[in-house]
Amino acid sequence: MSGDQLSGARETGDIAARGSSQLDWTDTLQHVDADRFPFLGSLLPYADTMFNSRQTVRLRQELADRSVRELLGQDTAAEIEALCLQVERTSHLCLWFLGD
Repeated sequence: MSGDQLSGARETGDIAARGSSQLDWTDTLQHVDADRFPFLGSLLPYADTMFNSRQTVRLRQELADRSVRELLGQDTAAEIEALCLQVERTSHLCLWFLGD
């Protein structure tokens, strides 16, 4: 799962925005405490994961944690937050993490 596979998509499948951060999700995700960060912990590098607007609010709360920002990097965390906000402000958008 790389940054270019992170997008905000409409229910029709049209991509509204696409992430550009490059991150080794396979390596990164194994360091996420799934009990403490259940939304980040639910991401799988080899499967697609979708968050609706209510779920992106919770995802942003997890991204606010300093340890998560250090793990992901400030730029990647900020980019995911921006996509979350776009999903929250626009009806019928979802945030997709696309696995391999």
